[in-house]
Amino acid sequence: MRERQRLADGIETVEALQREANDAEELLELAEGDDDMIADIETNLKKAAARAEKAELAALLSGEADANDCFIQINAGEGGTESQDWANILRRMYVRWAEAHEMKVEEMDEREGEEAGIKSATLQIKGDNAYGWLKSETGVHRLVRISPFDSSARRHTSFASVAVTPVIDDNIEIEINPSDVRTDTYRASGAGGQHVNRTDSAVRLTHEPTGIVVQCQNDRSQHRNRDQAWQMLRSKLYELELQTRRSVADAQYAEKSAIGFGHQIRSYVLQPYQMVKDLRTEVETSDTSGVLDGDIDLFLSAALAASVGKGEDEEA
Repeated sequence: MRERQRLADGIETVEALQREANDAEELLELAEGDDDMIADIETNLKKAAARAEKAELAALLSGEADANDCFIQINAGEGGTESQDWANILRRMYVRWAEAHEMKVEEMDEREGEEAGIKSATLQIKGDNAYGWLKSETGVHRLVRISPFDSSARRHTSFASVAVTPVIDDNIEIEINPSDVRTDTYRASGAGGQHVNRTDSAVRLTHEPTGIVVQCQNDRSQHRNRDQAWQMLRSKLYELELQTRRSVADAQYAEKSAIGFGHQIRSYVLQPYQMVKDLRTEVETSDTSGVLDGDIDLFLSAALAASVGKGEDEEA
């Protein structure tokens, strides 16, 4: 049913664009030199062209898991409190992006920073092609700004890493030997008072052959947290296999392991000038507030187009 709805939506988009193009042609014939009417037609055609371009990019999301929901894990890197605040800003950026695209967000896990921000957080983004659009966000993100935590108002550089993995559905088989997984339970952290969880409901899974660790504490039920943690583990193992395959053609992914200088995929500079630049596609914008408010489609589209173009070159 989900695939059927996706196809129906695609057909509706094409038919709507065709209707708008036909209507514009008929209106131009009736305009007869009416500059205001012609200007309105041009504005509508530009909007339709933008939707057509986005639909064309969406049609390129043909990977095995591109249509699936996804997990986004954010970890603060070098920079102490400043990097923990930066990790929290990134979390907000992805939440706002998801909301703007009418996707649902569920928080799976969070570790708060000592003074501000977060040490780490895991979100689940639910919506059509969530993984396909966001998978290029995996990597280290660098922030340069005047730190609000520095009484001397000096410029600081902070880092945070983002890892995007698909939610694995029944169409993709991931075999995990239960004996390879260590399960730990612990008391979930809370805001204090009546919100303190008095049972060991949080679950941490460690896949010993790979060292992958996932944890979930968003539910009061240990059983539900365990089920979600297993889903996250399957997602991580699937992404690990994809990275292993990609590393043959693109060795740079294997080198971007440290969360610090020389490993970033995108720079967000707020001082001494305003600029966000993706270091892989060279796409940049001076609208830093818009980007941090979730307007990252410019970077997602460029990364998707670049990955498709790269695939065609390798095929050739």
